[in-house]
Order: sequence, then C-alpha cells, then structure tokens
Amino acid sequence: MHKNYPKYFLFIDKLNIEDIKDIKNKTAVIYRNYEKKPEIDEVKRFKNFCKKKKIKFLISHYFDIATKLNLDGFYIPAFNKKFFMKRKNYLNKFMMVGSAHNFKEIRIKERQGVNLIFISPIFKTKKQDNFLDIIKFNNLSNFSKKPIIALGGLNIENIKKIKMTNCLGIAGISNIKKLKF
Repeated sequence: MHKNYPKYFLFIDKLNIEDIKDIKNKTAVIYRNYEKKPEIDEVKRFKNFCKKKKIKFLISHYFDIATKLNLDGFYIPAFNKKFFMKRKNYLNKFMMVGSAHNFKEIRIKERQGVNLIFISPIFKTKKQDNFLDIIKFNNLSNFSKKPIIALGGLNIENIKKIKMTNCLGIAGISNIKKLKF
C-alpha cells in the first residue's frame, strides 16, 4: 500500500513562484539546479508559498538545505551514487525520491533509501534518442517493490500510454502542467 504520494512531479531550475501559481495540490515541485546553490531566504519563501498551496516541495543536490529547512523531501538523480543519512524520526514525512535508468541504478536507489523511483526516459526526449517505451519500462519497474514514477518525453500524444504501465505517477520539466492521466 502506497502512502499519499503526489501523482505529478514538476522539475524546476529556478525558485520562481510565478512558474508554479497554476499547479494543483496533487503535484510536487522538485528544485534541481546543480550550478547555483539557492539562497536560504529564497528557499524559505518558496517553501511557504508551496505550503499555502498544499504543494510538496523537494530539493535536489542540497541535502543539508532539505533537512535544515524541513522541506517535504530530497531528490537523488541517477548519477548520484552517494548514501545519505537515514531519515530521522522527526522527519517521518520526509520523502526521498530518485531517478534510475536501469536495474543497477534501481538497486542503488533502493539502498539509498528512496520512497519512490523515477524510471526514465519512458519516451523519446529532445536530449535522448534511446528510450524505454512501455514494455521495457514495465519490465524495469517490476524489479522494485517501491512505487514507480514515469519520467521523460511525456506529451499530449503519448500520455494515454501511461495507463498501460504500473506507475503511480508522472514527472516532467515542461509539459507536466498540461498533462493529466
């Protein structure tokens, strides 16, 4: 049985409140900017806005900020193989999510203690020509008992195919605001 996890995840690289004003409360926002560490005050303002809108707010790469500011969670990209502290009891609602592209990365994410695994790319993206598609995606998702999120290449044309997967939700960078499955 799955906890009450969000169905939709939106990746952002700027903490701009205007970009998320239209987001519904079943969505989580993941700040993912590896080039610039965010200012603490900026993260606090963004967190407060998300809390008012009942949007989950996760951050990538800066575990110290995620735990210090008691954010909703932390995102671990596929290339990150480091192991993090186990969630403390006071952070029992703290969500750890991570991306994986293959069986080996799925096992690493499980050892890192993630609650959800994003498997990607499910469909062709602008940056990647090789993608999983439905059958390979389902095969990979069967390797874990963790809830799975479909990531990559989602658009209006292929969103209905998601119903053929055993994923809990979807994630993306731009189209996620328009897509519902």
